[in-house]
Amino acid sequence: MSGKIPITKNGFEKMREELQRLKREERPKVIQAIAEARAHGDISENAEYEAAKEKQSFVEGRIQWLEDRLARTQVIDTKAIPKDRVVFGTRVALEDLNNGEKVAYTIVGEDEADADNGSISVTSPIARALIGKQLDDIAKVNTPAGLKEFMILSIE
Repeated sequence: MSGKIPITKNGFEKMREELQRLKREERPKVIQAIAEARAHGDISENAEYEAAKEKQSFVEGRIQWLEDRLARTQVIDTKAIPKDRVVFGTRVALEDLNNGEKVAYTIVGEDEADADNGSISVTSPIARALIGKQLDDIAKVNTPAGLKEFMILSIE
């Protein structure tokens, strides 16, 4: 996949910290576990060896994925974004006009989205419906449960 991937500074730092932790801590632990398992003799029927190799595969795969993503990210300075309309990095409070429920979301990059903690991906249907909207605008979102309408209560 090519192209720049938008991410907040906080999301970029978390990914970079995970990469450093994997390289400095997890990779050496796995190498040590493989060496210890090999010391036990025949590796063809050694469950510890197989488990360590699986862990190594996971760690190396994650390192490659993080390095690729970090190389392609575009860090967006959320301090400089306007507060008069919904854009990447804004926190938006909404009222669901179908049931009166109030929710708040921060629009972030795909890799840092966590809906349970109020962060949604810029590519999600609700974020796409909100982008460009202003205070008191209505955003319409097609969901599997039908059309939902949200009024924008605040933009931060």
